[in-house]
Amino acid sequence: MPIRPYRPSDLPALFAINQASTPGVGHEETADGLKRWIDISTCLVATDEDDTPLGFITLLEPYTKAYASDNLRWMEDWMAREETDMVYVDRIALAEAARGQRIGQALYAAAFEHARGRKHITCEVNTDPDNPGSHRFHQRLGFVEVGRKRHKPDYEVAYYARPLKD
Repeated sequence: MPIRPYRPSDLPALFAINQASTPGVGHEETADGLKRWIDISTCLVATDEDDTPLGFITLLEPYTKAYASDNLRWMEDWMAREETDMVYVDRIALAEAARGQRIGQALYAAAFEHARGRKHITCEVNTDPDNPGSHRFHQRLGFVEVGRKRHKPDYEVAYYARPLKD
């Protein structure tokens, strides 16, 4: 299955995929809300043989101030404490029909390639509300938990980092 850079024509499909994937990924009120994050990230899109999007992953550089994210700020602090560097995964989402076909693994393989030369790729996974499938998925890919933060009474995340090879 092909993985390619985002194209503006992908937005309606990616918005539908994103919304169907909440609360595992952030909810967006409109497609323009999602576009705002895509525009400041590297967005890789997995497609079928007809070039229909099946899923996507967005990668952010640290210190992207246009992205007002407590999670990215936490990972930046971790990066400074560990004296390392990273690329941050803002979100990965798959169409329901595309799940269980190793598309998420393929998107991460493309992300690892994109991040070549960095020491880590990082992300967060909800612990409240819990997303046990995502924890297992990331752990299988070599991510290790490096911290947790409760942002509010009903929202907590685990932070993960995966070392990258040069």
